[in-house]
Amino acid sequence: MCNTAGRCRTPEVLLGLPATSHDDGYTVTRGAFTAAEVDELRTALEAATARAAGLASGAPSTLTDGGHVIQTVPGDPPTSVHWEPGVEPPVVRNLRPVAHLDPRLAARWDDPRLTGPAAGLLGVRAVAPLTSKSSLKRARVGSDYLWHTDHTFLARFLDDTAAARVVTAMVLLDDADADNGALTLVPGSHRGTGRADGEPPRPGDAAPVLLAAPAGTVVCFPSRMLHRSGANRSARDRRALLYLYQPAGRPPLDETRPLPR
Repeated sequence: MCNTAGRCRTPEVLLGLPATSHDDGYTVTRGAFTAAEVDELRTALEAATARAAGLASGAPSTLTDGGHVIQTVPGDPPTSVHWEPGVEPPVVRNLRPVAHLDPRLAARWDDPRLTGPAAGLLGVRAVAPLTSKSSLKRARVGSDYLWHTDHTFLARFLDDTAAARVVTAMVLLDDADADNGALTLVPGSHRGTGRADGEPPRPGDAAPVLLAAPAGTVVCFPSRMLHRSGANRSARDRRALLYLYQPAGRPPLDETRPLPR
């Protein structure tokens, strides 16, 4: 469980789950969440998305180089609402952070099915929340994510060492495959030097792995791992919740305080 300081206790071993551990830096646990739990998380995420979209009405917006509109809505902490480019009526692409927008999402911070694999990849006994995100690839309009590492974004707010000591636990809320934009990872890529956003796999990298998996699967991977996801060209949504963990004792991410450059 997580106490008021954000410290989460984790078990030594996850028992009874069909987990696949990879020496190449990531884990996949199929069947981690039941169908009923996935339904609850879907409902909670849709409620959080509707709440954030409502707050975004009239909020200032920023246009990225890629034509994506981002709005920051008030809250504790504030939430960035990222919209799909060129879609009418507007469709939310992702939210960051998101867990605080619904108690059913916040309750999962101390779930051992998330904290256990995260602690294992970090090599620590306990982890703490850093930030949370949603990925909402809606049917037919969900756009792709270019090759990137989470470390690049986190290094805007954390020193290099702290940004490297972060693991994402991604909960799939829909069946994911190539047609609806499943996650693709490059095994072992977290061990190399820094990579710029948009940089494709390098010669000598392992072959990218498309993680086609059913709803209820949990995928954990480190912040330096190269990954991407394709556009959703199917008639099915591909939704996911992402909980980012760090070693216990560190504060949550404050996106209002970027590091001086």
